[in-house]
Amino acid sequence: CWLCNKPVGNISGIMKTSLIARDRVGIQDFVLLDAHNSETAFLDNLKKRFTEDLIYTYIGTLLISVNPYKELDIYTKKQMDLYMGVNFFELPPHIYALADNVYHTMLSEANNNFILISGESGAGKTEASKKILQYYAVSCPSSTLLDTVRDRMLMSNPVLEAFGNAKTMKNDNSSRFGKYMDIQFDCQGDAVGGHILSYLLEKSRVVHQNHGERNFHIFYQLVEGGEEDLLRHLGLEKDTKRYSYLVQGECSNVSSINDKNDWKTVKNALSVIDFDANDIEHLFGIIASVLHLGNVHFDGDTKGYATLNTNAALRWLLGIHVQVLHEALTFRKIEAKSEEVLSPFTVDHAIYARDALAKAIYGRAFTWLVNRINESLENKVSKISTVIGLLDIYGFEVFSVNSFEQFCINYCNEKLQQLFIQLTLKAEQEEYEAEGIGWEPVQFFNNKIICDLVEEKHRGIISVLDEECMRPGDATDLTFLDKLEEKMGNHPHFVTYKLADKKTRKSLERGDFRLLHYAGEVTYCVVGFIDKNNDLLYKNIKDVMRLSKNPIIQQCFPATEGDSRRRPETVATQFKNSLLRLTEILTAKEAWYVRCLKSNDNKQPGKFDEVLVRHQVKYLGLMEHLRVRRAGFAYRRRYEVFLKRYKALCPATWPHWKGVPSDGVEKLVQHLGYQPDEYKMGKTKIFIRYARTLFATEDAFEICKHELGKQKRTQKRHFNFFSYIITTKIETCWRGVQARKERDRRAWAVKIIKQFIKGYITRREAKTTDNSEYLAFVRQSYLNRLKDNLPKTVLDKTTWLTPPPVMTETSEILRQLHTRMMVRKYVRGITPQKKAQLQQKVVTSGIFKGKKDSYPSSIAVPFVDTRINEQDINMRVLQTIRHERIKYSVPVVKYDRNGFKPRPRQLILTQAAVYLVEEAKIKQRVDYVSLKGASLSNLGDSVMILHVALNDPKQKGDMILQCDHLFEALTKLAMIANKQNNIKVVQGSIKFEIQAGKEGGVDFSVGQEPMIYKGKNGHLMVVAPRIKSR
Repeated sequence: CWLCNKPVGNISGIMKTSLIARDRVGIQDFVLLDAHNSETAFLDNLKKRFTEDLIYTYIGTLLISVNPYKELDIYTKKQMDLYMGVNFFELPPHIYALADNVYHTMLSEANNNFILISGESGAGKTEASKKILQYYAVSCPSSTLLDTVRDRMLMSNPVLEAFGNAKTMKNDNSSRFGKYMDIQFDCQGDAVGGHILSYLLEKSRVVHQNHGERNFHIFYQLVEGGEEDLLRHLGLEKDTKRYSYLVQGECSNVSSINDKNDWKTVKNALSVIDFDANDIEHLFGIIASVLHLGNVHFDGDTKGYATLNTNAALRWLLGIHVQVLHEALTFRKIEAKSEEVLSPFTVDHAIYARDALAKAIYGRAFTWLVNRINESLENKVSKISTVIGLLDIYGFEVFSVNSFEQFCINYCNEKLQQLFIQLTLKAEQEEYEAEGIGWEPVQFFNNKIICDLVEEKHRGIISVLDEECMRPGDATDLTFLDKLEEKMGNHPHFVTYKLADKKTRKSLERGDFRLLHYAGEVTYCVVGFIDKNNDLLYKNIKDVMRLSKNPIIQQCFPATEGDSRRRPETVATQFKNSLLRLTEILTAKEAWYVRCLKSNDNKQPGKFDEVLVRHQVKYLGLMEHLRVRRAGFAYRRRYEVFLKRYKALCPATWPHWKGVPSDGVEKLVQHLGYQPDEYKMGKTKIFIRYARTLFATEDAFEICKHELGKQKRTQKRHFNFFSYIITTKIETCWRGVQARKERDRRAWAVKIIKQFIKGYITRREAKTTDNSEYLAFVRQSYLNRLKDNLPKTVLDKTTWLTPPPVMTETSEILRQLHTRMMVRKYVRGITPQKKAQLQQKVVTSGIFKGKKDSYPSSIAVPFVDTRINEQDINMRVLQTIRHERIKYSVPVVKYDRNGFKPRPRQLILTQAAVYLVEEAKIKQRVDYVSLKGASLSNLGDSVMILHVALNDPKQKGDMILQCDHLFEALTKLAMIANKQNNIKVVQGSIKFEIQAGKEGGVDFSVGQEPMIYKGKNGHLMVVAPRIKSR
């Protein structure tokens, strides 16, 4: 900065260091990935970070989150404090960094933002949403009122999860509804309110669950965790197996879910959200009524009409008279002109009516619950300035049988992917073209064709389904499929059994249709599409519900609902319209993205399934997003805005630039030292390629801003100083007479002080009468300080005190004398044994330092003379080799050259040869002349190969040995046989001679656990443990 004479250049170097140096494991921002077009490199980087529990990675400002399926200690209050107010790339990637950046962008630019959290079911979207809410609860300004709002926002999560989440095959806490939450802020950045929108609750789960799945959590929490008095009041028993709606999936109890603890959490959350005791009692009364309704069973009479054997379950249903309910569940009321006729149900119709009522009660109660939470979160005090939206909506789903719910959920994901394309990819390219920035367009798959296939007016699948639901006559799921085949027959993304070729028909049933989504092919079974889309509840049943004494039910079934003769919108149309409204809401806000990935399908900690992750990376469009970021620019601002903010960084633009703003920006960036590849000048905006460039500029601006403030403060101090001088001048004149009387007394003091000052001024000159006393004082002071701060070891080169100029030569002599004294003291303390140790360690260092991964950990381990005592060596062996004098011996594991069977052996080094001994038998003798050398890998294993010259036909091939004291054994061998230059550290594979003319191989790799086994290629496979770099 020119104001403080501090350099701001070399921006790229500064930011690259700050981005990469903080995270040595993988690259924390894919924008910095060299092979940014390589999907393999992308996955390798994700896997490398995941292995080290680094689950977050950036693509510019997009955050990728990989579900670790275990608890990580990265969500503490300390972590939150660390990320507050910090530049986005200043710390390692984290969801707190994204949340903080969104919040400060909202404050600085005063606009609305939203965070789109997307990914498959089980990828961690709900958890990501909760972490963001928790961060805002801690980081935003605090007061009693604001704390109440934040507590209610946080507590809305466990309530909505209990009523809207369930265990599926892929996720034990799967959101079975979509949720969009607006967090409302005032102009000061205080969280003052919130609002929640819910989308398409999977009501069919209330009455039916697939094998291995559960109903909504709240049912099990009530039955398992409810107090005895409450259950007695609701007519329930503490056994989930007694309720038909809870046993269809055959997995009421799940190890990862504690229903009793969750029940306590939900009850506490309801009280925090300001539900009174009556609301809670009525709400759980509805849940219990649904369970009782599921236990209503029908039998057929002689004519096939439905009858009820017992009314026991009906007496618990919402305070409605038993006989009235009995009639509503077994008869349909038909209006014919002015008359009403009761038409009896068949057993199938009665079951349908019962299930439709159960779904309607639960679905409407859920809507009431969301509205009630919104009332609690409503801001009643401050004026709302901006909002941050959180969209946590169902992920893409593919089950063994996919029905109407999966069709709607996957259609929703298509719309969100289309929104992502519009807001990120297309918008980026169009803006660059409008600004005249040269850039090669990035190719991407535009899924508009699939969205149109589903939602197009009069021609889409939803329109065909609605027509079939509303047409007179006997409309069935199969007639709906026929209509689809008639209208969609030639569509490239639609296929049925009838339209498919022979090969494809093998994977399709006659009642299926298949859509080629952006995420892949999904086959849907049309059974139930008509009924689920209609979601009809007979009018007489609605009338009966209005008789309920439960006030929540009275609100859910208002009297005004029965007045309209107009047919209600179908479920699919309602959902389509709600998605269109959601899209409008989101496009009016600035978008931020969290892409959640599943590491594996088994919820297994530490497992990274590359095939599964690759599929998710593809359909989430992450490679396209990376190519856009690398090809394009991370930051762009209008010239006026950019110049207004950063003009203080350049003397030519400060304080006012009178020319064209673009020229001023050009002057500014040249002064800052921007490189040509770091920015481009558009028609109305400057485009900066790297976020780190911008942050370096921002850091320089912060420095200059403080300097400007300092200058203003200095000017104010100068003004105050001159005012003080004028005031004190008058006072000085008055005090002058008194001061003169002191003159003589001070004369002596002045003389002494002057002598000291003169000595200080001439301290660097030769000794004179003027400075002799001062120099003596300096010497004594320095020597006293030096005495108390002498270095304690020879290696300490930094603590010697810097001498004054007069003591420079003396200080150097003293330093040398002190060093020699410490060296002499150290040398005298070295024993002959320690000297021998050091000599061996020097040899080891020369051979292995910087070459073998496990070498650093061996440095502190002392060598011994031998690892096997003579009494442990067989007497026959000792007699055979006693004339050669044993120098060193160590236990090893020898691997056969053929078959690689491990065999325990003793390795004995004598003055003349190497011996491999099995108990009383010498298996191989190699004199040092015939020993060509030794090879070992650069990894952390303990395997070595001794290479033998096969000059003698009787001589066996090379020896493959595993030794726990590898460095010690090879050092002894090198020194005894004088083979220091013949020990090779090799990367990859090592070849060895089995016999003359026949070779084998040993392959080395790194893994989680050390292993040695025979590979399929016939080589010996050695897996070394992963050693963290120091």
